[in-house]
Amino acid sequence: MNKPAYAAICSHSPTKPVLIFVSSRRQTRLTALDLIQYAASDEHPRKFLNIAEEELQMILSQITDQNLRHTMQFGIGLHHAGLNDKDRSAVEELFGNNKIQVLVSTSTLAWGVNLPAHLVIIKGTEYYDGKSKRYVDFPITDILQMMGRAGRPQYDQHGKAVILVHEPKKSFYKKFLYEPFPVESSLREQLHNHFNAEIVSGTISHKKDAIHYLTWTYFYRRLTVNPAYYGLEDTNPAIVSSYLSRLVQITLEDLEDSGCIKMIEDSVEPMILGTIASQYYLSYLTVSMFGSNFGPSLSLEVLLHILSAASEYDELPVRHNEENHNATLAEKVPYKVDKNRLDDPHVKANLLFQAHFSQLEMPISDYVTDLKSVLDQSIRIIQAMIDICANSGWLSSTVTCMHLMQMVMQGLWFDSDSALQMLPCLNNNVIGTLKSQGISDVQKLLDVPRETLQNLLGSYPASSLYQDLQRFPCIHVKLKLKNKDERGSCSLNVRLENTNAKRKTQRAFTPRFPKVKDEAWWIVLGNTITSELYALKRVSFADHLVTRMDLPSDPVTSEGLKLILVSDCYLGYELEYSLEELLKGQP
Repeated sequence: MNKPAYAAICSHSPTKPVLIFVSSRRQTRLTALDLIQYAASDEHPRKFLNIAEEELQMILSQITDQNLRHTMQFGIGLHHAGLNDKDRSAVEELFGNNKIQVLVSTSTLAWGVNLPAHLVIIKGTEYYDGKSKRYVDFPITDILQMMGRAGRPQYDQHGKAVILVHEPKKSFYKKFLYEPFPVESSLREQLHNHFNAEIVSGTISHKKDAIHYLTWTYFYRRLTVNPAYYGLEDTNPAIVSSYLSRLVQITLEDLEDSGCIKMIEDSVEPMILGTIASQYYLSYLTVSMFGSNFGPSLSLEVLLHILSAASEYDELPVRHNEENHNATLAEKVPYKVDKNRLDDPHVKANLLFQAHFSQLEMPISDYVTDLKSVLDQSIRIIQAMIDICANSGWLSSTVTCMHLMQMVMQGLWFDSDSALQMLPCLNNNVIGTLKSQGISDVQKLLDVPRETLQNLLGSYPASSLYQDLQRFPCIHVKLKLKNKDERGSCSLNVRLENTNAKRKTQRAFTPRFPKVKDEAWWIVLGNTITSELYALKRVSFADHLVTRMDLPSDPVTSEGLKLILVSDCYLGYELEYSLEELLKGQP
């Protein structure tokens, strides 16, 4: 299709901006190289370039992608998810300012960046779907979105779009391009999560409420206009009513089976799993899977497998031949994955997490983008995991989930060396020296006087270390027991104070996490001997905070009862305070 694409440029837009949409990153490169060849055969290889040579060379020196650097010399840019942010911004700016005439892009540009052109060429209407392992058609909405890039209102009276498609499909695309195309509802496929959210909020408390809710939706409007699309035979009111009742019944039964709601005859009420799913915008299938797989003392490896199995990662792309990259990663990471399912998105998610913790170099740039997506989703999923474990009273599993959150934030494994590795300036030799003196985490390091630290480090410059230490809080905790109330219960006043005077910000130091993050803390009340969790509170503060924790009214024993302060982003920030002595003084 490259020759007709070049002919379309020469015919319809010889001097104006041209956008070419292709199905894959590899096709962006191959298409650009062919266009360069056709231009060279016309004895004008740089016909698409509108920039002075000096300025071009200065820009090319800052481009890291080799293919992009080559094609930009001929006025053709590449745009796909594999480019880093600087390269992508540079090519967008050059195309937006008409300094390069042609931009070859994957379909993601159609939805993302506003870069209109005079001519849009859609080079094929199919793409490879890694999930189904076959080529499938682009959604009609994507085709329309790509075509919508044709036309520059500030410069052109009109735009042109050329779709290169197989002959049998020509009449189909002509029909939808020149006739109004109906938009149908997708609510039916997402009804479980909508119903769960409405039940949690109290909008739906009865089956009748659910049916009434549906009658106010776009789904209901389309159901009566195009019943065949939704599997309905007739629009007779009795048949429509029966269809809606059956749909509501099936959906609510699925939610009940998943543990998200409870049905008592025709009334419905939310359960804790449903509430957590609604709070963190998770699929009901995810929290149901958590409820089935969680236990009191889960290991980090098991929790990582459970996290990776969340349905939020169902759509993580596994592209053509990426199972080979996954196989390579599987050999380098510590936790084993199923090597018979290397083309599974959940296995890929697991490998991306482990590569992040091990700080491995990604095999291709697409994996960098995929990792950002995986990490971004993981925060709310892990928060839900913590809430579910805490609600069950499992101290060990709850704290291990918190360690998993810290690992995601820092891009490090939770082990004996990881806490000090958060400091960018420290190398393994210095970390070994500090550990030999009993300094194994940043909290202890903050308490060491500067002179003592300089003597420990020897010739190593302490100034850079102190500069890094200013990024971290130094937390001190004061506890005060309040007397029993009329119910015979005690409470604990907890004062948290950041004593690092040079640090007044709540912004977390998480250089390996792709988004800005504010510090937060969990205050956990539990028994480390019986591994029971009694209370959990999430707090955030800059300088200090005073809060209250209710103690269990009838603990079997005060032995092992502790208050634990855990950071949600710093490894090793886990302070334990025994309450046994405090309670002994109580009548």
